[in-house]
This record gives sequence, C-alpha cells and structure tokens, in this order.
Amino acid sequence: MLKSLSSRHPVHDPAQDPLPGARTEVKTTTCYMCACRCGIKVHLRDGGDGQGPQVRYIEGNPEHPLNKGILCAKGSSGIMKQYSPARLTQPLRRKPGTERGAGEYEPISWDETFAILTERLARLRETDPKQFALFTGRDQMQALTGLFARQYGTPNYAAHGGFCSVNMAAGMIYTIGGSFWEFGGPDLERAKLFVMIGTAEDHHSNPMKAALSAFKRQGGRFIAINPIRTGYAAIADEWIPIRPGTDGALFMALIRELIVLGLYDRDFVARYTNAGQLVNRDEASDDFGMMLRNPDGDVVNPLRHHNFWWWDRHTQRPVADHAEGADPALFGEFTMPDGTPAKPAFQLLEERVRDCTPEWAEGLTGIPAATIRRLAHEMGVTARDQTLELPIAWTDWWGKEHKSVKGNPVAFHAMRGLAAHSNGFQTIRALSILMSLLGTIDRPGGFRHKAPYPRAVPPNARPPKGPASIKPNTPLDAPPLGWVETPADLCVDDAGEPVRIDKGFSWEYPFSAHGLMHNVITNAWRGDPYPIDTLLLFMANMAWNSTMNTAEVRNMLVDKRADGQYRIPFIVVCDAFQSETTAFADLILPDTTYLERHDAMSMLDRPISEFDGPCDSVRVPVLPPKGECRPFQEVLVELGSRLKLPAFTNADGSRKYRDYPDFIVRYETAPGSGIGFLTGWRGEDGSQSLRGAPNPRQWEMYAANNCVHHHVMPPEHRYMRNWNRGYLEWAQKVGLRRDCDPITIHLYSEFMQRFRLAAEGKGTGRQPPQRLRERVATYFDPLPFWYAPLEVQASDTAAYPLAAVTQRPMAMYHSWDSQNAWLRQIHAHNVLFVNPVTARAEGIADEDWIWVESAWGRVRCQCRHSDAVEPGTVWTWNAIGKAKGAWALSDQANESERGFLLNHLIKEELPTADGHTVSNADPITGQAGWYDVRVRIRRAADDEPKQSWPQFDSKPPLPGTQRRTWRAWFAGRATEPQGDPR
Repeated sequence: MLKSLSSRHPVHDPAQDPLPGARTEVKTTTCYMCACRCGIKVHLRDGGDGQGPQVRYIEGNPEHPLNKGILCAKGSSGIMKQYSPARLTQPLRRKPGTERGAGEYEPISWDETFAILTERLARLRETDPKQFALFTGRDQMQALTGLFARQYGTPNYAAHGGFCSVNMAAGMIYTIGGSFWEFGGPDLERAKLFVMIGTAEDHHSNPMKAALSAFKRQGGRFIAINPIRTGYAAIADEWIPIRPGTDGALFMALIRELIVLGLYDRDFVARYTNAGQLVNRDEASDDFGMMLRNPDGDVVNPLRHHNFWWWDRHTQRPVADHAEGADPALFGEFTMPDGTPAKPAFQLLEERVRDCTPEWAEGLTGIPAATIRRLAHEMGVTARDQTLELPIAWTDWWGKEHKSVKGNPVAFHAMRGLAAHSNGFQTIRALSILMSLLGTIDRPGGFRHKAPYPRAVPPNARPPKGPASIKPNTPLDAPPLGWVETPADLCVDDAGEPVRIDKGFSWEYPFSAHGLMHNVITNAWRGDPYPIDTLLLFMANMAWNSTMNTAEVRNMLVDKRADGQYRIPFIVVCDAFQSETTAFADLILPDTTYLERHDAMSMLDRPISEFDGPCDSVRVPVLPPKGECRPFQEVLVELGSRLKLPAFTNADGSRKYRDYPDFIVRYETAPGSGIGFLTGWRGEDGSQSLRGAPNPRQWEMYAANNCVHHHVMPPEHRYMRNWNRGYLEWAQKVGLRRDCDPITIHLYSEFMQRFRLAAEGKGTGRQPPQRLRERVATYFDPLPFWYAPLEVQASDTAAYPLAAVTQRPMAMYHSWDSQNAWLRQIHAHNVLFVNPVTARAEGIADEDWIWVESAWGRVRCQCRHSDAVEPGTVWTWNAIGKAKGAWALSDQANESERGFLLNHLIKEELPTADGHTVSNADPITGQAGWYDVRVRIRRAADDEPKQSWPQFDSKPPLPGTQRRTWRAWFAGRATEPQGDPR
C-alpha cells in the first residue's frame, strides 16, 4: 500500500500534465557512479511545494567527448544513490563511554568537529607529524589530498592504487612511459586484432563498450585471455582461459616465439627502445648489468643521461647511440676498447626467454602449446602484414624526418587481472615488452598515450628520502608519493628501515608508487615500524571489502593496549554513507554525493584525456548538500586554513582561499606558473588553454561547456610522442613535461639493476638490511621473469588446489552501489561460480550451499555451476556481500543473508621461512595480492543454515540516516511504503 508523502498533492498520473506549479530543469555535470567519469545531464523537478528540486532522471550527455551520450546502468541509477537512506547527514562523534565498534554516536556541529580536528592535528604537527596518517579510497582528487599531506608534513599518505592496480601503472610506466586506464589505451578505431587480458566488466565501461562495438562491426578480431568469460569477454571471437597468476609465463613464451620467428618490428625496436644499448657484462665490476656510457657523449639531460653506446653493425665498432647512419646490433657479444665485455640488451632478453617455450608455459598457464604458438604467429603476422600508414609528417627527436606515421594494428588492454598478483609488476613488464616488440607503442591501431603521459621513465617526482624530510610544523620536502629511480630515493632511515607506516618506498617495496593501504591498519595496530595517533580514512571501506583478513582487521580496530587505550587512538572516517567502517570511527564526517559538490578531474591528477589531446572535466552542484553534508574537499581546505599550512594561507597566516572552488581557480603549482588544477579557460578573460593566469570565472565557463575542456592537438603531435620532437617541445612549453628529452622504451631496466647491485653489496650508496638482500636481488631483475605469487609459494597447493578471484559486476562499482535500490534488482547477492566438472568432482550440485576454505579462513556461500570459468578457478562478484546494519539495508537483506565476502579467505601477511611475516603484496611495488589465494570447496551439510558465514552483529542506524525507510518513485511523486523492506 503506497501513500503520498505530501498531503497537498495526490499521486500524479505521468500521462497527464505536470503538477501545478512544478518546474523542470536540466543541468550538466560529470558522473561518479564509477571511475569512468562520463558526462551526464541531470533532469530536476521542483514540485513547488517548498521541498526544492529533486532528481527525476539522469541521462548521458551526447556532447561529452568521453561517452558521447552513452550511459550505463550505474550512471542511470545515480538517482537512487542520491536518495539512499544510508546517507550520512551530520557530523557524528562516538558517544562518551561507549566502545568503538558498537555504533553509538551523537550529532555534533561542524564548528565542534573542526575544533576537535584542529586541536588534535595541530598538536601532532607540532611534535611528530607522521603520527597523523591520511589514506583515501577510490577518490579522484589525489592531487589535493596529497598536497594536504605534504603541507601537513606527514609521509603517511596513500590512495587506493596500492590495493587496486599500482602494478599496472608502475609496470608500464617504468617500461614505456605510460599506462592503461587514464593514461593510455587501445586504439580500436584502427586496430585489426585486439587482445584483452585480465580486465573486469566495468573498466572504462562506456567508452570501451562503444569502441568494442564499432571494432567488431568493422571486422576486427577480438581475443579474450581470462580465467573467466564474462562481460567484454562474452562477445570475444575467441576465449582463451588461463590460470590466475600465470599471465607472465604466457607473455614470456609469446616474446620467445616472436624472436624465434623474427616477427618483431626490428626497425621500431632498434630505434625507439634500449634494445641496442650495450650492457656491462663484467661480473667483477660495480657497474655489472648497467648500461655502458660514452664519457664524451652528449648526456642530453643532466638528471637522466642519454650517452649510451651502440655496437654499429656497419663498422663493427662502438658508436654513440642514434649516431647518424649507425645501425645497432641487437644480438652478439662484444669487447669494448677498454676490454669490458658487453652485450646488447636485446641479446640478454633473448637469452632470458630462450627456455620459455610454449610447452613450458602450457604447464603453468593451462593453455595448449599449440594455441600459444598460433597466438604469437597471429600477433606477429597481423602487425607485419596489415601495417597501416597515415599521411602525417613528423620529426623524431634525433632530427630524422618521417613523411608518415605507421602503425602495426595489434592492440591490447589489461587491468587488475594482471595487476592484483604479487608477481604482477614483472608480468606487466613482460606485456609491455611484448607490445613493444610488435611495434605498437603510440602508433595507430596499437597502444596510444593520453596526456599528461608519456612521461620520463620513471617520472620525475620523487618521494621523501628519509627522516630528515619530516620536521615539526614544516611541509615535507617532497610529495608523499612518487617514483623511485635509485636506492637514494627510498624513504628509509640510516639503518635502511621504513619511515612510512605502510613501509612504502622502503627496501621491502621500493617502487610502491601508490603506497600500501592494505597494510596500514595491521602495521598501526602492531606499532610496526611505530604507533600512530590519528588515522583519517576517506572513501575507504577498510573494515570490509577494502581490506584482507577482514574479521581480524575489525578486531584490530577495537583492540586496546594494556593501559586500556585503543592501539590506534583516534580514527576519523569521512564517507557519504553508513558503511561497515563507520562503526569503528571516533569521528564521522558526512561527505556529499557527486551531485552536490564541485570536483576537478585534473591534469595534475587523473584526467579524462583523449588520444588526440589533453581533456579534463569538473563536477558542479546540481543540488544543494543534504542536511549538514560537506564535501571532503571543503573539509581539507578548511583544515589547511585553520592549521595555517603554507599552501592554504597567506604570508601573514591569514586564510588564502574562500572555499574549494576558489582554491581550484587560484591555486598554481608555483607562483606565476600559470599551471593549476584545470586547463580550460585560463587567463584573466578565459582565452587561454592549458597554461595561463587564474580566471575567476573558470567554473562558470566549464559549466557552460558541458563541464569539460578538450584541447585537440594538431595531427603531427598525436603519435610517437615518446620521440616526437614537435610534441616533446610543445609538452614542455605547456607544462605537461619538465624535460624535453626522448622517452626510450626500457626492455632492460637499469633502475631494477641498481637495486640488485645494492643488494649484492656493490657500490657505496644505500644498501638494504641483511635480511632483505636476497629478496631484493631476486625480484629486482632487470629483465622480466615469471615466479609463482608469494601466497602460492606459501600455500599447500595440493590441499588448496583452486585459485579464487573476484571481480566487479558491470552494474556495480565496489561497495558504492550494493545499497542502490535499482541496482540491487540486478545483484542482490553473490554466489561462487565453479566449473561443473570441478563442482561435481566434490559432489556439489548447482545452487548447493558450500564451504570455501583457504589456509587463513573459511566462508559459507552458495555455488553456481558455470562453464564460463576455467576448471582450476572459482570466482565471485566483489563487494556484494554486506555486514548487517550497514548501508541502511534490512538485517534480512539478501546482501547479508546470502551474500558473502571472499576477503575473509585472504591474509594481508604471509609467513616466511625464518618465522617472520611479509606483506601479501608484490615485493617490487607493494601491490596487494588479491587474486593469489588458494582454496578448496566442500558441500555444506544439509542441516546447516542456508545462510552465508561469517555473520556479524548488526549495527544500529546512525543519527540522521533513514534506515528501514525507502523511497519509491511512482507516478511522479516520492512515495513511502508500509512495512519493512527487504
């Protein structure tokens, strides 16, 4: 029985004229129902009843360059996110005398909230800034949050990339200077063969769906390599199932086959990669394994020398690389004039993959050797024989003029399926090299960069170098996150021990460009490397789906020392909803939704650039904030002003910025640089692009232009950008690059070798602690190699024979949408998908309840037979299962009664042979090894409850939320049901 929420208006028949006094309006902004950031048009209706406008409909914006009007189920369902009963609407403080985790809170004002935070944070900053840790989840404003952390003076800052896909970013950026996702992708408009590996259904959702559709219609061939055939892979011409964590072995075998068959693009490899550069092979030398350099050559860039040697095939002598008329030998062993033995990097690559036969890879991947050979042949022949050419003249960095741009039309795309393994960095290095051998980097039909990439290998930003960077009441002398080039760049103390609470940028995880968020709570609880005082979490559901070992981590959050004080004394959570984590907060800050705030998808952060040029976008409010909600951006600007952080205050200590929109408009990376968060409509009159003085009307100009700015580069700047002189000079001029030197592809990584040499005790620089020397020497190989993921190495694979993985469904994004009234009708609970052959061998029928066990824990869930999963793998949707009392769901909701969380089976730390523990993470980057867990399955007893396990006590609704009420849109009016929803 539905009743009208307003006694003044009857339920309206939508076939009739609008309600008397109703007004409609359409506003444009940017979606945030996932990280795709499509342009949207939000339809609003004001019923004239004094309640203000309400969202009635959300559609794609056809004038937006990213999605061109396409919108998915998530984007359309933003209306239900806006009106979720789980919305937090006021600041909350844990009631005095109550226990953390009980969920007992009282409302407080923002003035009191800021007073609490300012007093606490000011005290810590005056004494030991690293006692404050700021970790953010799937936000899109890391340039701001990172700036705040740097200005505060704490190194303990990281974003979600460390438990998402830092391996993808780092593995590719340390190889080719760019990466998939925001910073590059497949050119499906011109590709003939497309290979997608380890990509979930929602990555780059709408643009990828549109591009795949056009690609298929124009006759392109699509191959999906994945343990699971869902989403994009469902429309592939060929599905090649692979065992999780073995992709690197496949790539090594493919590289071998391309070299053996001669199906690599020699001209591309010789000119644009370091394949021909000579490597020191004198094992007695401190520079063993490093590139030999010409002391009389042109260093080009003092920060990153380019004076390498080639062995010229014509003259049979060493010459400067890229010497006019020279052609580097790619194979062979040579002796330099001073007697130093040397080999080209390509020779070392060939030696590395020599034994990586298809038969070897078959034993690891489960892919038949014949299929691997066929795949390599198809890639190589397509790249060689279907070459395309665009009549675009360009000049490379060394002055050679090219009359056209050529492309080898084989495109790849990959994401977390490769990244979320503890061997992912070397796997993605191997993929990057495979792409490079085919000659597909920044060429038509292959991989293409997106601004601000390509950048130097590695990019120039370096993290703090140790304790000297951290001083009371002083900003850090470097950004808290960055790219390590040498051991001197590590954030360690004189003993080589970690300075950060997550141990990022230490000898344990040197290339941890995004930090190790999944280890923060465990390390802080243990006080390793030291205790912290205050932990601030933003958009990070660290008591549920964003953490491994979930039940124990929840215990850590409430654990106390012997003196009765919590081991983590003060926890602040900022979120828009009552999540599983809010119950563990001492202070809760109510964030806005994306429809209620200003946001910048910035070139300083994570823009939405297109292949043809820089592109950024904004969000503008289409509704006022609900209740007392404040955007977290505003909170940071306010705190920065109150704490008198230099970037947020004037020289006299007075407040510099009125609010977040004012900050975005007026902030410059350096005084007078003309570079800020947004590139569009710069200059005092808004006439400049990319670089110019602040424009006070910048927000209005974005709003008037569909909230997006797209700078289209001339055709001669759109390709070969690693080596395109015209592009490199322009990119430096507008501030996309600091330098103007070429960005060589690193088939062989000197940066990795520097760390290996340090671990071997060579040189006079920083060296790792003794306990870590073997680890660093093993994993910091300058050439890719395959090794079993750390958890697999630590597991009894006979007892736990199955790999277990998760992925997000197309219709949901992390835990954001598992409360969404519309999307819940698609996914209200999850099951474990098991190959029928595997299930029947254990006596498990379709839809049976089963136990899934790992060495670390167990869950009870429901089984679903599926032929779309390889027999050695089981999988489920991520973040569908919820804890009771979260997200304003009923205690009887399917999400908690039938849904489950695979994270209970995954450990954030693994035992080592010497009795210690190590993070369940890539030893190079610290990427969380989400997809490495091994499990076994068995049928649950008939008398067991048909209910998921484990279960947790329900939490009470927070003040200001609307639990056990729901909104239904019926006939144009908001209505309220009778009874308790399920």
